[in-house]
Amino acid sequence: MLLIGFGSVGSVFFGGTAQAQVPGAQTTSEIGLGAGGLVYKGELAPHYQFRNNRPAITAFYRRDLSGAITARVAVMGGMLRADDRNVRGFNGNQLPLSAYRDAHLKGNLLELSGGIEYNFFDFHDRLDKVHFTPYVFVGLAGFYANTEVESNAFPDLDRKGSTLSLAVPVAVGFKYALSRHWNLGLEVGARKTFTDNLDHIDGKTRGQTDEIGNPNDQDWYFYNGLSVSYTFYKIHCPDKRDDKAKKK
Repeated sequence: MLLIGFGSVGSVFFGGTAQAQVPGAQTTSEIGLGAGGLVYKGELAPHYQFRNNRPAITAFYRRDLSGAITARVAVMGGMLRADDRNVRGFNGNQLPLSAYRDAHLKGNLLELSGGIEYNFFDFHDRLDKVHFTPYVFVGLAGFYANTEVESNAFPDLDRKGSTLSLAVPVAVGFKYALSRHWNLGLEVGARKTFTDNLDHIDGKTRGQTDEIGNPNDQDWYFYNGLSVSYTFYKIHCPDKRDDKAKKK
């Protein structure tokens, strides 16, 4: 739905330039690297906490499908950390459930994703004065997480294990073309998972109750970071056979 809505807006910016691979046109592709932070959200961090940012890196490949639409595949890996003792209420005091459970999480996550970016401007057009664009991204990801949870109050919660599942990544970002080939990028995004097992606490299995965890939600993770990419250009020249056919 997002792409359909933005597609109608994109016609204002791109008009007829969004036609792919017309004679004399160009297509671009990019390879890039990025670094930033990975943040977990779940039972041990019920809200996004900036202090839970842990190092993450990513490598990606982009290819334009039109002036506005870009396909992207990426690999991302990073660390996950969270602690009940860092969860505070509006008054600055530790929340009762977090104090009662007194658990902490550590681990790592590896993600493979693919999806579509919608670019508001054609920042690769060197004849244009606009060499930047905001964009939105939506896709599908598979991830593998290996995490460990320990509780100072409930030894039965202590668990170490891995999770293989799917997530839906949604992100917003900004690209800036430093030159014909080199680009800078900034992106922040969320991953909605289909599991409540990143922290091994779900309030319903292994003897857990809703006094330990929330059985009605699922875990999330977030990525925010900067990137550098290199652009490759391919010029689509007119077919000489077509010219000969016209002369005949």
